[in-house]
Amino acid sequence: MNTYQHQKILNPIIVVLFFFMAGLMTCFSPNLANAAGKTILVSAEGLADPQADIYQNDKGKLLDALRQDAKRQVIEKAVGSYVESSTLVENYALIHDKILTRTKGLIKRVIKESPPWKGEDGFMHMLLKAEVYLSSIKDSLQVMSKTERLSLLKDYGNPKISVAITIRDAKRGSRVAPERSDVAENILKERFAKFGYRVWSEDAGQLDAQTADRTMPKNQSNATTLATHIKTSDFSIRGEVKFKSLTATLQASGLTITKYVLTSWTIKCINNYTSEEVYFNNTIPRNKSWSDEDAAMDDIGKLIGEQFSKGFFEDHLMRTSKIFQLEIFGLPDYDTGTLFKKEMIGLRPVMNVDFRNFDAQGLSFYEIDFAGTRGNFTDIINDTVIKPLNRKFGKDVFKLVSARGDVVRVDFHTTHKIDDLPGKFNKTLPASLSEATPERIENLARTEATMTQVARINPEAVQQLSQKGNKIAEKALAAVNDF
Repeated sequence: MNTYQHQKILNPIIVVLFFFMAGLMTCFSPNLANAAGKTILVSAEGLADPQADIYQNDKGKLLDALRQDAKRQVIEKAVGSYVESSTLVENYALIHDKILTRTKGLIKRVIKESPPWKGEDGFMHMLLKAEVYLSSIKDSLQVMSKTERLSLLKDYGNPKISVAITIRDAKRGSRVAPERSDVAENILKERFAKFGYRVWSEDAGQLDAQTADRTMPKNQSNATTLATHIKTSDFSIRGEVKFKSLTATLQASGLTITKYVLTSWTIKCINNYTSEEVYFNNTIPRNKSWSDEDAAMDDIGKLIGEQFSKGFFEDHLMRTSKIFQLEIFGLPDYDTGTLFKKEMIGLRPVMNVDFRNFDAQGLSFYEIDFAGTRGNFTDIINDTVIKPLNRKFGKDVFKLVSARGDVVRVDFHTTHKIDDLPGKFNKTLPASLSEATPERIENLARTEATMTQVARINPEAVQQLSQKGNKIAEKALAAVNDF
């Protein structure tokens, strides 16, 4: 491989690594901690067609267009936190006019942008990471008229919560099975019902999971159990309380008095869509004793309920994204792994990507910040990540093997030689364009040659442009159809 070829391969890789270091530094920014819940970090890839006539005499316009596209992709991804991807595409013109044109008012700051580079695919590229005012985006969607909104906002509904509180006698030890406390559970259910939430039975979910475990192969039981929890409740609150009785005899009267005191308690709340323990507490309430067990459990139910406000569940349920681990088997070298990361940055539902570990003989790991919904996570990953990547390659080189909890497994298999893979990644158009809206494509593809390239991976969008009278799109479709 000569020096020129080596440089062409390394150029996007160096940019991605440069971009990764910039993202790493933001992890230590105190401003981001203070802005939690109000802003969101988003990474995106901007594109521009350097062959367009408008840029030939003014390279400054080219860089401005490149940067503007990157910022719009940042906003589009942030909007995707509240709007389904398919809905965003269907109503792109409306959302564009109301929100996407307001990059100055919605982007708090640009954290880092990569140096622009011209790819072997013919496009100019730029990676950009920005902090976006999340509340402003939601407000912009909310202020649309009822007709305009067209149910754009994701319908999360009221949270469904399951409760299971068990009690143990400290003197009996761990060999005695704990008992469920209906008293404490009912107190919690009553509190959550006042919030307008639906309270689900933990027993039903456990029974369904046990039934599924008996009827499914062992290697599928974990996924089945998770799916069962998803169907039954959004959150599971579980607690275990240990008591011991203290007895004292009054010398004056000879009366024997028994008090029940806490020796330990453990309370946790699990988000059943991410399997994350979003709350954990084992701090024992002090100076608490009761004359009988029922009074104790009544009070315990109230104490546990005080740990959870209405906003607690809504904040966790309305999180704009989820973190999952992507495991890829079959990446032949580190450079290919870095080029894959660059492709992921461009995809609409991928907010951020961290390339954690590489193994040419096994699994390579990526941490993905994903703006998905609470629906069928496997279908969402397949439709918005795997299919666009396969369209880029023109064949099914990526295969979704499993999605269990917050771990997604993908196999990569290609007949290309290792030395040819960088060229395949760099010379073909970004996978993001296979899912791009007609409006974005019209703005990017200013020449027939570029539009023809796009038509090969996203014929539907180019067809829509052709039907609207776009002459470049008409010629591009004809070129593809006649090839």
